[in-house]
Amino acid sequence: MSDIAIKFENISKQYRLGLVSTNTISHDINRWWTMNIRGKEDPYLKVGEVNDRSSKGISDYVWALKDINFEVKQGDVLGIIGKNGAGKSTLLKILSKITDPTTGVISANGRIASLLEVGTGFHPELTGRENIYMNGVILGMSKREISKKLEEIIDFSGCERYIDTPVKRYSSGMMVRLGFAVAAHLDPEILVVDEVLAVGDAEFQKKAIGKMQDVSRGEGRTVLFVSHNMASMRQLCNRGVMLKNGTIDFMGDIDETIERYLYADFQKGVSLMYRTDRYGDRSLFFTNVSIIDQNEKIVESVLSGEYLKIKIEFNLGKYIDIANLNIRVSIRDAYQQDIAVFNSNEFPTNYSNKNSMNECFVEIPRLLLKGGNYNIGLLASHRDKMKNQEQMSDYIENVATLQVIATDIWNIGKIIHTFPQAIIEGRFYN
Repeated sequence: MSDIAIKFENISKQYRLGLVSTNTISHDINRWWTMNIRGKEDPYLKVGEVNDRSSKGISDYVWALKDINFEVKQGDVLGIIGKNGAGKSTLLKILSKITDPTTGVISANGRIASLLEVGTGFHPELTGRENIYMNGVILGMSKREISKKLEEIIDFSGCERYIDTPVKRYSSGMMVRLGFAVAAHLDPEILVVDEVLAVGDAEFQKKAIGKMQDVSRGEGRTVLFVSHNMASMRQLCNRGVMLKNGTIDFMGDIDETIERYLYADFQKGVSLMYRTDRYGDRSLFFTNVSIIDQNEKIVESVLSGEYLKIKIEFNLGKYIDIANLNIRVSIRDAYQQDIAVFNSNEFPTNYSNKNSMNECFVEIPRLLLKGGNYNIGLLASHRDKMKNQEQMSDYIENVATLQVIATDIWNIGKIIHTFPQAIIEGRFYN
């Protein structure tokens, strides 16, 4: 008997931008003429671009997925990783038969239970109890089999008080609780879970991950898990697939996949040479900023609680007194509030080697910030002895975005969602 649970063969999905349907009369006629009269391939499977949401394309057609080929073995817990728009949810929707692929075939060995969006598979007018039975029937179970699992499902969901209330009156959190409980307990051979668990509270997320571990390790079932929470990925999955612009960019061990994701698209820092939204007399001129991890790699994302170094490169004017130089690096939250500020004149910084190209570093041994996006700002100033006042050399806001990925840094099974700002510390050196 084959140990392959799911096999993706040449899966592609094409969409036409701006339309509900991908077809028009002219395109249908052209397709019919080409395929039936001329005996050639569908012409609309050859056009289109990869689904890069960050750039403007020239075609009305995009490939949400393109030539996806891989296998998932029984008992594997596969993490599907990628940026927004990479094709993760589209792949799971095709697997769950919510939408059809444009090309290719998926072979699945067993029943599939999916939790892709809040309320997936629920009828809003039916009660929670009625929806449990309806989902079980869809999975091919008998009423007797569902009844055996009923109390366990209700208890796991924590929705006992509202189980005979129509689900249209449930909150999104309650919908997720009941939806996951149904999907995980009705004996599917394959469990498919999208980012939807992020809607639940921390207690339920921990409970759900524990259940998925039991399903995969204890019962030998297959799980496909999509999440942006790398801590959950690392805790739950043994293998990973990284999607990029609708194609497979990497597949392998989960730790390797996460590392590839965190280092994806890293550049040689962010160039500041042509930034015009800057202020100062240009006696010092910022040229580049880089975010560096503990492996000395330039990255865009770091895990909460881990090492971080910010590298600043700058040009220095001939007549500036380097002994009176101060460089300030600030980390701000989404509300533009300073979370941490580092001034070189408050650290034992020694700018002894003066060159036309200079660099300095802010080193943070442990970045205790909650998950989220933060902005880095730079300011340089020097003391003008003639005027006896501080002069601004260069000032630029939002020079780079630092993405902090939440983790269970204390190994207690919980993601910390807030930190005292006072425990952020660093070292400034050149």
